[in-house]
Amino acid sequence: MPAPAAVRTAARTRAGRTRAARTRLAGVDAARGLAVLGMVAVHVLPSETDDGGTALSEAIAGGRSSAAFAVLAGVGVALATRGDDRGLQRVRLALRALLIGALGLQLGGLDSGVAVILAYYAVFFLLLLPFLRWPARRLAITAVTVALVVPQVSYLVRPHVEGLELGNPTWSSLSEPVPLLVTLLLTGIYPALPWLTYLLTGLAVGRLALDRPGTAARIAACGAALAVGAAAVSALLLGPLGGYAALGELVGTADVEEVADVVGTGYFGNVPTDSAWLLAVDAHHSSTTPDLVGTTGTALLALGACLLLARVAGPLLVPLAAVGSMPLTLYSVHVWVLHATDSDDPTRYYLVQVGTALVVAPLWRRFVGRGPLEAALAAVGRRVAPRT
Repeated sequence: MPAPAAVRTAARTRAGRTRAARTRLAGVDAARGLAVLGMVAVHVLPSETDDGGTALSEAIAGGRSSAAFAVLAGVGVALATRGDDRGLQRVRLALRALLIGALGLQLGGLDSGVAVILAYYAVFFLLLLPFLRWPARRLAITAVTVALVVPQVSYLVRPHVEGLELGNPTWSSLSEPVPLLVTLLLTGIYPALPWLTYLLTGLAVGRLALDRPGTAARIAACGAALAVGAAAVSALLLGPLGGYAALGELVGTADVEEVADVVGTGYFGNVPTDSAWLLAVDAHHSSTTPDLVGTTGTALLALGACLLLARVAGPLLVPLAAVGSMPLTLYSVHVWVLHATDSDDPTRYYLVQVGTALVVAPLWRRFVGRGPLEAALAAVGRRVAPRT
């Protein structure tokens, strides 16, 4: 007997929601996949051209890939913590933070040349615990507040904690808890307090209806506006309003172009505290307000574009989305490869790593499922904090 019309309608509705959810996840995974490719480029390809200029890969991905990872981590937390069991969600996120932190300490001890981010991610996730049930608007306002206030507070506080910073956090860093905490929160290359901007932004975006094309378009437009606006404000402050001129004495030259080259080439987590004008730069890894806002913008632009592309060209994004579905595994393998191997041909080294990821990740996802480290984290979470 034919199914009643109401049953057929309900079935079509469920099928439509399933397709929309798959499209949403494919777009998020593809954006994360782009961040993976950018991260490998930053670690492997030269940052400068033969004539001393900034290499194209560095200009595109430098600072932006890691920021995109952080924004998308917030999106992932939002998608994973939908539902009513708040206690279980917090326990699992805290457990995930501890396990990722342990992996980060292990990878930090390898001779890879990489500033390993995973120990910082442990702190990122722990800092997110109080915000899990906040609505998108409140999260967005808080993210803006962090971007505007924390860099200035960091600038004032860091002179009083000089000498406490560490390099790559490793297991031995646990014997120095105060320097380790200062490094992870404030002075390291991925300082958690200013980077909370990225996590809160991602958490807010993850609350939105990402399966709707209008939402994706607005995310992309907002991202473009933030990126352009941050660069414009930085240029205004440093140019017409006197920043470069004031920094000339610090740099040792009155030539504006030379000053711009020196202060705009990138940092290692924070700008120096020699001049407050440095807070106006938008150089990558400077953790200034223009840097945080601009890199948040490029992350949102990439996410919005990938969400839109997933609707019209989904099959073409399959390899990239597969890479983005197992970022922890691929990141860890990449750090180990840099530790265990070397190459005098950076371009070939990059293409081999990226090409392998783009081939292996779709096959693994098709025939096995989750990446091995992602599956292991999920299994530990289910075992330690099962649903009741």
